[in-house]
Parts: sequence; C-alpha cells; structure tokens
Amino acid sequence: MLRPPLPGRRVLRELRHQRSRRLLAVRTIREALISLAGLLDRPVRNQAGAEVGKLVDVVARWATDDAYPPVTGLVVRIGGRRAFLAADQIAQVDPREVRLRSARFDLRDFERRPGEVLLARDVLDHQLVDVEGVKVIRAADLYLAPIEGSHRLVGVDVSLQTLLRRLGPARFRSLPTPDRVIDWAAIQPFAGDEGQVPLRTWKQGLQRLRPGELADLLEDLGRSARLELLASLEPDTAADALEEMEPRELEALLHEAPPERASALLASMEPDEAVDALRSLSEGEREELLDRMPPETARHLAGLLDFPSDRAGGFMTTSLVRVSRLETVADVRERLRALAERQPDLDTVAVVDERGRLVDVVSVLELFVADPGERVAALTRAPGPVAINADASLEEVAEGLTEARESTLVVVDDLGRPLGRILADDVIDALLPERGRLRFPRLLQ
Repeated sequence: MLRPPLPGRRVLRELRHQRSRRLLAVRTIREALISLAGLLDRPVRNQAGAEVGKLVDVVARWATDDAYPPVTGLVVRIGGRRAFLAADQIAQVDPREVRLRSARFDLRDFERRPGEVLLARDVLDHQLVDVEGVKVIRAADLYLAPIEGSHRLVGVDVSLQTLLRRLGPARFRSLPTPDRVIDWAAIQPFAGDEGQVPLRTWKQGLQRLRPGELADLLEDLGRSARLELLASLEPDTAADALEEMEPRELEALLHEAPPERASALLASMEPDEAVDALRSLSEGEREELLDRMPPETARHLAGLLDFPSDRAGGFMTTSLVRVSRLETVADVRERLRALAERQPDLDTVAVVDERGRLVDVVSVLELFVADPGERVAALTRAPGPVAINADASLEEVAEGLTEARESTLVVVDDLGRPLGRILADDVIDALLPERGRLRFPRLLQ
C-alpha cells in the first residue's frame, strides 16, 4: 500500500511520551505500579503468611463510565482446582505475592460473571486500540495500582524491553519497566475469548477518527476484534470506513463477516464502492449478498454490475444531484446543505429538463453566489456540458475530462439522462488499480 510519508511521526512520539508522563507524574501511582505479567504464578498467602495457592489471573470489570477498570477478584490455583477469591478479601497486592485479610476466607469455584474480563487471558498479549495514538497495539504488560481503596487497571506497556523482561530470569519479571506505558483511559479494549465481555462505550477520541483512520485500524486488527469494532460503529460510519479500506482487506472482511452483516454493510456504502467490492467476490457470493439486501438497493447495484469495469458506467460515481431548471437557487442550496456531510466531494449539480435529460452542469460555487430567488435555468449556458456515454472507454473518459476542463464529467445513458459522474480520482483509480488508497496523516493540535 503506497502512502505519503508521515511528517507527524515525531509529534505522535511526543504525544505518547506526554501520555506516559501524565500517568507516571502522580508519584504515588508510579511507585505503586504492579506488573500483571510479574504477578502471575506468584503465591497467594493468608494473614498468617501460609501459602494457599498460586495466582492464575486477575479479574476486572469493564464499565461504560469507568476509565480505569476495578479489580473484582483473583483466580487462584489450589491443587488442581481454579477458585475465585473476591477483591474484598485482598489485604495487599505486592509485586511478588498477594496477602489476604484473614487466615479464613471464602473460596468459590471460578465462574465468569457478565461484564468481567480475565486480564491475563483476555487482554495480555492481545490487540488493543490506542485511541489517542490512532494505532493498534499489543499489550506486552498491564499495570495495576491501588486507587481510592481498590486496585485498578491503569496502564498498558507496549515496549520490547518489557517482553524481554518477561522472558528473562524470574527475579526480574515482577519489576515494572514502564518506558512506553500508555494511560488505560486512552485504550479501547475488545471482548474476551468467551465473547461475554461487552465493549466499553466508544470514547470521544474514537468517535472523532476519520474514515481513513478507522480503515487503518480495521486492517491492522485480527478477525474477531475488527468484526467487533465494526459492529459497534454507526452504519454510515462503518460504510465510510469500509470505503477507505484496501480492496484485499475489504474482501477478507466481507468473507469473515456473517452474510447478513456483510450485505448490510455493502448496502450502506456508496454504490460505486459497493460494486467494486462485489466484483471481487465469486458469482455465488455476490448473489447471496444481493438477495439479502433491500430489493431496490439490490436492483440498483445489479444494474451497475452489468457495466464492464473498464467502461465509464463501471467506475462512475452514482452520487449525483439532479435539479430541475424551474427550481430556485435557494431550494438547491438547501438540498446541498443536507448532503454536504455524506457527500463532501459534490462540486456540481446536473440540471435536467422535463424528460430527465441533461441540460447543463452548474458548479456549487455558482449556486452560492447567485441570487437565492433566481431560477436554476438562468445559470445554464449554451451549448451545454461535455458528457460521456456509459459505454465509453477509459481513454474516451480521459479525453472528455480534458475537453471539459473540469474535475467532474457527467455520464449519461443513450437518451441523454444522467446516470452518474466521473471524478479525476476515478480515472486515476481505473488507470492504476494497484496503487492503493492514499490516506493523509491526521493533524495533531
């Protein structure tokens, strides 16, 4: 995938360092950090100091309104049994052992409860999304700290040094090495292997991500995580992200998703993007997905699939605004405002006559400097626009764009009725299908 160099990498590194300093600036937290990786298989002792078992895992509760998940208990191995020890029975968690409040305590068979996650099993060494850094990370270690009377998950470490520490001598495994610790408040986790752990509500940071950034995350995540992320997005947001994905990655995702989900996603995408994705599938797969779509959407996409991919109708964009000559400028402006968020690349409107035939193309700029009460007909000019037939070849499309000296070329049927439009970008994509999509870096404030 070809992408421009990212001049903001230094800024991203500085942002990560700032987040690390933000978390570690509180001295009491920095000094009290407990490495989860170092704590595993450590002894659990009663009040008298006698060992009752070995720590297997730490249980935390995901909550939609809690940035730092609280520890709700421990999973302890006692002989051949895995038992649950509730958090209120814990007196102290030391990097090398756990102390209980009493010599007498209640041990129950472990059973995962709704909303709980096993930090070692479900999170350690698993993929996560760093919301602020806009990247997929893998948890090399997790850090716990005592906060307001309870132990909480406060950070995730992604450094190579930490991985080496875990592979080294046992005496070093419990020593935190938070060189690249990320504040847990900036992390988006995913469900555990059991599929019983709900995602936290999307943070504002993730909601602000651009479609291209979400596409990058989807491409980098594993199968279950990306399906979960995708399922949590609003349909329009998910469709925008899919439109930015690399064709091979999008094809893989459509194969991974249940057919009903894949068809719903395709139906939400821009028709030309959906058609491109459908072309990559086998005929049987296309038919199955089209059968699951609303009939009108399926008919529209099937009609576009009938055009050869190397002809104007095969790579045109069907997002086109058709307006009557009798409409007022004010009316058209309102329509464009309503479409601006969903179709930000609209730069022209197609003016049609009573039979739906193309009369002229008027730029958005012309509409917004014209008198609001004026009829659209007053903005049209003879001899009319340069248009291209849906059966035109790629070379003819390129010639038409050159002749028109515009960034948009309208595609018409045999009767002169507009079907869609072709942008200069569409021609480049058709000429260089292997170049991939260009995504520009996010500007950090």
